[in-house]
Amino acid sequence: MKTRLTKRELLTSIMFFAVGALILVALIFLTLFATLQGDFVPFLSRNANIVLTVGISFFVIFTIMYFYLYFEDKAMLAQKGKIVELFFLLGLSFVLCELVDKMLNSMARPLIFYALMAGNVFKRREAVFTNTVFAFFVVFNRYLVVLDDSVISAYAGGIQIEIIVTLLGIYSGGIISVFLIKEVKTRLGCVMITFVLFIPVFIMNFLQFPYVEDLGAWIPNVMLYSALNCLMSMLLFEFGLPVFERVFSELTTFRLRELTSDGAVLIKKLKESAYGTYNHSIVVAQIAEACANAIGEDGELARAAAYYHDIGKLRNPEMFAENQSDYNVHGELTPELSADIIRSHTRDGAKLISRYRLPKIFADVAIQHHGTMPIKYFYAKALKMSDGSINMNNYSYMGPAPTSKLAAIIMIADSSEAAVRSLPVHTPENVETVVRGLVEERMNMDQFVDCDITLRELSVIIRTIVNSLTGVYHSRVSYPKLILRK
Repeated sequence: MKTRLTKRELLTSIMFFAVGALILVALIFLTLFATLQGDFVPFLSRNANIVLTVGISFFVIFTIMYFYLYFEDKAMLAQKGKIVELFFLLGLSFVLCELVDKMLNSMARPLIFYALMAGNVFKRREAVFTNTVFAFFVVFNRYLVVLDDSVISAYAGGIQIEIIVTLLGIYSGGIISVFLIKEVKTRLGCVMITFVLFIPVFIMNFLQFPYVEDLGAWIPNVMLYSALNCLMSMLLFEFGLPVFERVFSELTTFRLRELTSDGAVLIKKLKESAYGTYNHSIVVAQIAEACANAIGEDGELARAAAYYHDIGKLRNPEMFAENQSDYNVHGELTPELSADIIRSHTRDGAKLISRYRLPKIFADVAIQHHGTMPIKYFYAKALKMSDGSINMNNYSYMGPAPTSKLAAIIMIADSSEAAVRSLPVHTPENVETVVRGLVEERMNMDQFVDCDITLRELSVIIRTIVNSLTGVYHSRVSYPKLILRK
């Protein structure tokens, strides 16, 4: 977690926030201009005090939003792309609502589209807070529009109720959307959310018109527009999310699953050219996901990063033991050359990931998952061939050591899977001895000093890995040597 912003990051975030806020305010006045047309300037003159009050209110709201992010999520402010994404999403959601309002009906506006998107591309608390900002944004715009006498008369005095209900509708529907969409991992789940959201949307729309005389005839209209509200919000979400994933490099659950499918380009190459590494990566991914979930980290992200942690082995797959058969190429090479080839797979992996424009976190894990640990097999081989005066750094990975808990988890999972696989007997006691020894060894080599992982979390990780690997390499009953014939 980022604890402070540099002076450059602070000034840049303030500038981007100010520009984004000005663009949003400009959108409101464009909407007002489109509604009033020739009466725009006289309108501003007649209602100067109210317009000024609304402008000051916007300034206060965006200032509060900035300080909220400053104290709660400095990492978001440190990324210019994230600020641009936030204001672009706010503006896009506002424009879509206005278009539907003008062409169809105010009750059909896709008011929960923002919450559905924000729930996927932002953290949960940030999504809830910015959805509240979006609610005020829509309501203030509505308030300005109905200051015009002709518009007020068209609403027959019901505009105050509509504004209040709109605020409550965006807020209540948005919170439900944010909390539900985080748990959705299938297209069917999205469809089910649409039905769930219909309930609060219908209630809020129904409450807008408490004095309708023919209630029986009006309810079907409210139901229709409420259904359109939910349906359009979900359809826009389904269309918009892949675009945001690509443009802003967002790692949603759906995107992560695409990147770990057998159809993903690098995964397909790994499966075809380095099947041993592919199988190893699958096991490490399962372990990493379990460990991440156990300590409260993102399990889906850990799983995806683990799939790519050894992708650099695609350069020379035959140089790694899991891809060899009976012939070992390293038998003909010096320990120095072998160590150099082996350790290069971390940097090769990071370069390959960058070339295919995959998430930066994948490249970070690829280059950090061995840290600065020595390659013990070739270091020991070199010691035997010399008088003992060997520089260990010449046989060590180039690092850096893990800078995130995710990289630390994959470091432990990777080394544990490889070590436990070689055990002759896979009892829980033997597995725990090996895993605990690997963790202690890396602690002694200062591999976890930059990733803010605690001893309690390491204990949980050890326990989780032991349970996982004991299940993977469990013992089996020997099959009887019988030849069956009918």
